[in-house]
Amino acid sequence: MATTKSKKKIQYFGTGRRKKAVARVRIIPGGSGNITVNKRDIDDYFGYDTLKYIVRQPLNAVGQLGQYDIIVNVGGGGFTGQAGAIRLGIARALLIADPNLRPALKKEGFLTRDPRTKERKKYGLKKARKAPQFSKR
Repeated sequence: MATTKSKKKIQYFGTGRRKKAVARVRIIPGGSGNITVNKRDIDDYFGYDTLKYIVRQPLNAVGQLGQYDIIVNVGGGGFTGQAGAIRLGIARALLIADPNLRPALKKEGFLTRDPRTKERKKYGLKKARKAPQFSKR
């Protein structure tokens, strides 16, 4: 979560996590609204419109949808976890770019990391809670 200047191009960074997914997000002001995920366009990377909507939620909440170019490196987890991680990373980067956006992002809950993760498997069970079939004889 830092700011760097390279060749007069200001970039803001944010890190987002959800489940096992980790997203490193870079937003560049003055862009045309392109979102690139793992060197692919967002439309190629995410097949579902709901996941694309989740990624764009922080930008819609503050009304800055076409004002930033966004470059994301994301890994781990599945597509849903990755979309949630990207959303948190974008919200954190926007917060660094403009601290005045905090009330709008906080109200929508975009600055809170989702703590839900997979429950660990217990011994004697097949999964976290699924028990083997009971046999009376």
